[in-house]
Amino acid sequence: MFDHMEIAGWIGASLFATCAMPQAYKTWKTKSAEDLSWIFLLMWFFGEIFTSYYIIMGDLESGERHYPLYMNYVLNTTIVVYLIYAKAKFSKQKSIS
Repeated sequence: MFDHMEIAGWIGASLFATCAMPQAYKTWKTKSAEDLSWIFLLMWFFGEIFTSYYIIMGDLESGERHYPLYMNYVLNTTIVVYLIYAKAKFSKQKSIS
């Protein structure tokens, strides 16, 4: 059974995991990522990677599992990878035109 702490963790992780979806949708719809800076995207990506590593390694050592965090980092990493791809792809298309 879920306790109140785990429920709060799932709610928070779900909000964090999905808060970038509107930006990803807008980028996909407009085929433009001009407003996203490379520094922001790369810092976000590496922040997700290093924090995921920290959480997973800590959980392996302690025997705990933080499933809400895993979901958050997987979804956020997926979104930021898409945004990096879109930034590169749409920037190239614009420079060719």
